[in-house]
Amino acid sequence: MAPPPPLLLLLLTLAGSSWAQDLLPDGPVDAVLGRNVTLKTLVKPVYTFIVWNFNDGTEQVHIATRTETGLNTNDALYKDRVSVDPVTGSLTLTALRADESGDYSITIIKEDGSTLTAEIKLRVLEPVSEVSISSNLAEVIEVNSTLVLTCSAKGSFLTFTWNNGSTPLLATSSRVSIKEAETSSTLTIIDVLRSDLSRPLSCTAANKLEMKRSAPFNFTMFYGPDGVTISPSSPPSFIASGGSFNLSCGASSWPTASFSWYREKQKLEHFQEVLPQKVLEVYGLNKPPASYTCMATNTKTGRAVLSPAVTLGIMASITSITLTGPSGAPLLAGNSSANLSCAASGGPVSKTTWTKDGQQLPLSSRMTLVKNETLLIISPLQPEDNGDFSCKLENKVSSKTATISMEVYYGPDSATVSGEEAVEVNDPVMLSCSAPSMPLANFSWTFNGSSLVDMAKPVLTIDKAVYKNSGTYECKASNTATGKIATARHLLAVKEEGALDEGLSDGAIAGIVIGVLVALAAAIALVIYCRQKVPVESPY
Repeated sequence: MAPPPPLLLLLLTLAGSSWAQDLLPDGPVDAVLGRNVTLKTLVKPVYTFIVWNFNDGTEQVHIATRTETGLNTNDALYKDRVSVDPVTGSLTLTALRADESGDYSITIIKEDGSTLTAEIKLRVLEPVSEVSISSNLAEVIEVNSTLVLTCSAKGSFLTFTWNNGSTPLLATSSRVSIKEAETSSTLTIIDVLRSDLSRPLSCTAANKLEMKRSAPFNFTMFYGPDGVTISPSSPPSFIASGGSFNLSCGASSWPTASFSWYREKQKLEHFQEVLPQKVLEVYGLNKPPASYTCMATNTKTGRAVLSPAVTLGIMASITSITLTGPSGAPLLAGNSSANLSCAASGGPVSKTTWTKDGQQLPLSSRMTLVKNETLLIISPLQPEDNGDFSCKLENKVSSKTATISMEVYYGPDSATVSGEEAVEVNDPVMLSCSAPSMPLANFSWTFNGSSLVDMAKPVLTIDKAVYKNSGTYECKASNTATGKIATARHLLAVKEEGALDEGLSDGAIAGIVIGVLVALAAAIALVIYCRQKVPVESPY
């Protein structure tokens, strides 16, 4: 009789379990979403089984069972993400998900059948991120303005603090108030004074595990002109010709300032707040980057202030790209080679990047780049060279990508047959033959050496097995492009009804589990009784 599954074994042992909270430290344990966590034990247990379960408040889920010989995990939920230390029994989870917050329990089953159980709570916290400050005002006028700043962030269990420079900013007067929310904090300053904004404002969002600070948020009061700046203040080194880029000059001034522009200290015939790209191209097209400044003038105060310089140039874009590859005869793995050539027109090329199926190209002794990386040589081709090859050409202002698909014929080098090795009379049979091949292999079957004419497909099915279906099935996979053939054999035994009965079905086990949850003691007694009284028929 087959042994009961791990979940049933755990439920059957719970009747004699005892709580031993000293197995685990006090919780909760906090961990960051997407990262790893280890739930450590406080002892090195002597055990036959160590079972870890998870309960999110609605249902209990089996995670993993550690025995003296190995680890059995719930692959449906935790495949490749869970390990249990064979010495300490500690549980390690990787790539944590948000829905994995909850109670984690450990049950240690000793050689004498007694059990110890403990539980600890895990909280999966969303990392603190995207901490930023937004304002209700783009322009602030002293005394006349009410400023509302909102600090927002992503994360779990957040708290916020405001700082004026390095000094904490508190709601200490009737003009200044702070209102907290779950993922934001709002700072309101009524009748803003220049002294309120003497230093850059910043906001910090934090939880138990980490803290992030926003970028400094600066304001300029309107007086002067003062704080004359060009926007963007850090433009790209180059911009593409023919676009809609522009430079804007701003200044704190009341009344509004008038503007003039300079290129390398030479005054331009342009007197608007915005310097459009078409004017920039008149003076700087196809020339090296140059510095631009803006002067703001206030006729009321008589002051003229020059902005800091910004530097930029204008470059032609790459207009098109051509990627060519092999054509004609089929490409055979191990015999053929391929040259992929990438070329561009338009602007100059400063960088070439090759990828395969969206991933960086794994250059090797058989895969090389020449001619300034515009020619890719692959020799000899291998099966893994099937797929999409892409070439990306870039300069300071543009990039173009072209893709070509390549088919490399290979295989089949081996074949395998999967399916039942033994069935009962009248049971259905399905045998599946597989063989790596490009193009897809052709399949044929024989039974005890005789060809099955109607079975030229990878899957062989029998609706109801009879005794004469017992024997040797052979699958042959062939590839007309490569000329290769691979075969695999499979033995099938057809037995009398009831010969393969190994105990309870999956549905019966599910019924037992439900019964255990409703009335554990009664279910245990019933299972024991049934297993003692119901004989198991021999398959021979």
